[in-house]
Amino acid sequence: MTRVGLIAKDGLQQASGVLTELAGWLESRGITPVFEADTARLAGVATGDTVVSREDLPCACDLIVALGGDGTLIGVAGRIAAAGSDVPILGVNFGSLGFLTEITLPELYAALEATLGGRATIEARTMLAARTLRGGALFADHVVLNDVVITKAALSRIIEMEVHVGAAPVTRVRADGLIIASPTGSTAYNLAAGGPIVHPAVDAMVLTPIAPHTLTNRPVVIAGESEVRVRPIMADQDEVYVTFDGQTGYPLRTGDTVTVRRAPKPVRIVKSAQRTYFDVLREKLKWGGDNR
Repeated sequence: MTRVGLIAKDGLQQASGVLTELAGWLESRGITPVFEADTARLAGVATGDTVVSREDLPCACDLIVALGGDGTLIGVAGRIAAAGSDVPILGVNFGSLGFLTEITLPELYAALEATLGGRATIEARTMLAARTLRGGALFADHVVLNDVVITKAALSRIIEMEVHVGAAPVTRVRADGLIIASPTGSTAYNLAAGGPIVHPAVDAMVLTPIAPHTLTNRPVVIAGESEVRVRPIMADQDEVYVTFDGQTGYPLRTGDTVTVRRAPKPVRIVKSAQRTYFDVLREKLKWGGDNR
């Protein structure tokens, strides 16, 4: 690795000094730090060849260090997918430990040394490719790390959706919405809605209704190679939205169909050497205290 990309959460002022120190640490080892444009301004770095846009960052470096929280890492993962890159992400948490940003600030340099030296574990996480069809034609497509969520507006009534997996009809669910989650996304909105936790090594997707009108509508775990097709059944007054990783979205229209399947490429995330996936679950979900 000869070029390391640096990106921080928008407005994260406490990252300013860390970014300056980190850039010097990389340069002292003959590695070029490449700043995302907003992050460069945060660090007081002048524009130049080593400052690029968020969209160009995945193709301008061999590793991305993302400073912030899980939302920052999710945004970076989406841009890596959009660029068709497979650059790994080293996520550093500036708050409480994250499900994705497992590496804390005191662990940054040890983790970076291990990654640059080829000793770190880099885990492949499944991403989901979503397409919205309108009038039988492609309206938009997205690649997400966590989930695709179809939901009603705040003041709307319960919505109805036809759900297919492949050619097979699954259900016609009446609920506040539906979550289609990856294993990584199983610990996000899916978990809050009562869905199961799925280990990231499992090749699967989860379908979880949000506050279903019928209590027999339960979360379903399906095979990772499946294609899910959801068509909202909308009356004129209904307002239905689709959102992608909680970061972008738009209203759906009558006749729209949202399809979700496994994306062609996973995203690669540097794992913490200090804790396992289950260590993170225990800490985040307050499981069992010190009883191990």
